[in-house]
Amino acid sequence: MLRRKEIIAILRLSQGMESITTVARKTGHARNTVKKYLKNPEPRNVQRTWRTRRNPFESDREEIRGLLEAHPGLEAKTIFEHFCVKYPDKYSSGQLRTLQRHIRILKTEIGPNKEVMFSQNHPPGELGCSDFTHMGSLKITIAGQPFDHLLYHFVLSYSNWEWVRVCFSESFQSLSMGLQLSLTNLGGVPKQHLTDSLAAAVSNLGEKRKKEFRRRYSEMLSHFGMEGRATQPYSPNENGDVEQRNYRLKRAIDQALILRCSRNFHSREDYQEFLRDMLVRLNRSRAARVNEEIEKLSPLPKTLLPEYTRIDCRVTKFSLINVKSCRYSVPSRLIGQIVEARVFEDHIDVWFGGQKRLTCPRLSGKGKHSVDYRHVIDGLRRKPGAFRQYVYQESFFPTTTFRMAYDQLRETNPFHADKTYLEVLHLAASSGQDAVEGVLRGLLGANGTICPRSIQGELGQRGTKAAVLHVNVTLPDSKEYDATFGLGGMKYVS
Repeated sequence: MLRRKEIIAILRLSQGMESITTVARKTGHARNTVKKYLKNPEPRNVQRTWRTRRNPFESDREEIRGLLEAHPGLEAKTIFEHFCVKYPDKYSSGQLRTLQRHIRILKTEIGPNKEVMFSQNHPPGELGCSDFTHMGSLKITIAGQPFDHLLYHFVLSYSNWEWVRVCFSESFQSLSMGLQLSLTNLGGVPKQHLTDSLAAAVSNLGEKRKKEFRRRYSEMLSHFGMEGRATQPYSPNENGDVEQRNYRLKRAIDQALILRCSRNFHSREDYQEFLRDMLVRLNRSRAARVNEEIEKLSPLPKTLLPEYTRIDCRVTKFSLINVKSCRYSVPSRLIGQIVEARVFEDHIDVWFGGQKRLTCPRLSGKGKHSVDYRHVIDGLRRKPGAFRQYVYQESFFPTTTFRMAYDQLRETNPFHADKTYLEVLHLAASSGQDAVEGVLRGLLGANGTICPRSIQGELGQRGTKAAVLHVNVTLPDSKEYDATFGLGGMKYVS
């Protein structure tokens, strides 16, 4: 049976007074075929209800049905291989396609019901969705180093306006700051906020902290005047708008990175600027629907949420504070005092007496520690014997060079190794870690003796050389100055 465009070609040629033979030759069809379609040009779409050949698996239909009912996950190829072994002379390899068609029809009779999707009607300004998506598959690097991160993703269901924020965990802090940034860039607030069940954010929390999480989440929604909604557990399709945009956004980012010819960025700020430009471009294409949605949005609150969580901590006798189940060292002068820890998403600021005393990277997880040797080096100098069994000893080797120096001291002078190494660390804290490391590297390379006095002397010589600056100044001739401004012959009275 010819296709419609082939029939049209025959009719056009016949209208040019071409003979049937000529039309058949030009179209490549038989003369009788051309004659038939000239007589009745309408294609005959007759549905065939009979088989052209006998189904070779008809005799085993009940056995196939029994296998599928007992094991719904069985594939046609597995059943076919089973039959080839069981009936070696009955089936040939070319009949696999026939069995696949047979099983496809049979599964519509006995198979389980499939999941049905229900399209939704989203009025403008009604619903905004939040989700997190991992970006590891795109292999993005910052200054050549792998950048393991997530994106908080906010999407308006009606217009698909979207915004993202770089984050590192599915925490309340990431959710709060991501939502606030998105609403600020949008310039309004939808009536409802939809998330998943937030299982990842609360799964590692105790019952008390889960209640705290829910309280803070309710306060955040109340601050923005939104109604909270959540999907059922393990039902991501209920948040389908943002789930689909996760996939499409990552694909768009991947395509842009291909055109950029590099997945490396100089800094995190450069990467964020790259994301911002992409989002602006994507949202510009939805301008018409976005404008409809903006008219229906509620105004932003007059004040925004703080970017940090405030925690009061007492500094222990070990010069440590406990923040979010992790330990951080602080200057020993603060021992016994209650300090204020402002916990941001990626760092912690320690305040005391209205002044910021310390900033350190925030640790993720539980039971971890961040100890800066500069905070307690004076105390260890007075008690060098405590260093050998110190719980956080590894934190006192800021680089491998310092570790190698300590190992050499343990080999050459084990009795005084700890005291000598602590003096070296004290020099690093007072004179600069990089400078001391440079001197240590030279001593290790030349198999020299590590001695605090010699290191201090070397640092003093380097400082003196760096401080000497020779400046050659040429004094101008006053006669040339006078001649230039016509002051020749004038006398100056002192």
